[in-house]
Amino acid sequence: MPVSMMRQRHPGTTFMYKSRKRLLILDADGTTIDAFSAIEAAFSRHGLDIGDEARFQKRHNLFKYLGGLKEFPSIIKKNLRKNSRARLVDSLTEVYRQEAVMYDGIPDLVRELVAAPDVVVGMVTRNITNEPLETLRQLFLRHEIDINALDFLVHIPLSEKKTSQFRAIREQFGINPALAYVCGDEHKDFTAAIGTGMHPFMVSYGFEDYDRLTEKFEIPHDVIARTSGELCQRVRHALDLDGKRGAGTGTGARPASTRTRTAAR
Repeated sequence: MPVSMMRQRHPGTTFMYKSRKRLLILDADGTTIDAFSAIEAAFSRHGLDIGDEARFQKRHNLFKYLGGLKEFPSIIKKNLRKNSRARLVDSLTEVYRQEAVMYDGIPDLVRELVAAPDVVVGMVTRNITNEPLETLRQLFLRHEIDINALDFLVHIPLSEKKTSQFRAIREQFGINPALAYVCGDEHKDFTAAIGTGMHPFMVSYGFEDYDRLTEKFEIPHDVIARTSGELCQRVRHALDLDGKRGAGTGTGARPASTRTRTAAR
């Protein structure tokens, strides 16, 4: 090849991506797990009504309800002053571990992603139950998924932004941001994905509804799935999983050499 047609690299530079795999970061509550039903059940055990899902979605920073009660109606604030927050977290933990469910179609999708050899897949969570990673382990096990099969599982404190964690995960596996994706249900997920050069798969059935995402935060409707089924279709198409469905649906973990776990803080 003539020298003039050869791609020139800057002296001393090295190719920055060690992997050609795709990366998918799944959000837990509101994207993968039906958090509203679990929260509703936990509150009802204490005689509290959080209202219908449509109104629930319109409140800001919804999963921070134990850290900032201004998001909830006065009747709930009043009752929560009488009830121990620790008892409410205990109830929420029990509901998550014994009753909470993943959205329709998501368990099959997770198993397909785990089985795909060219996909690095894992989950980030802000779950506030007691020992959140153990909580997710029990919830996933009820859906015939072993969380040890994931490449990573990261617990992010409510006080910390997701941007740095998303970037750290991508850099840990040496993946090109053009081959990296994030699934989320809140505008902050979108911002963190874009801020780290990754493609966002947004959903409007979780903590923030379609109108809030598109009108208040001007998130393009093109990247928003209104149902979990639509999300599954989008992910399968983007990661070319359609021809691989049905393969590797067991719960066995990947070989230890390919797994990287991140413990809760």
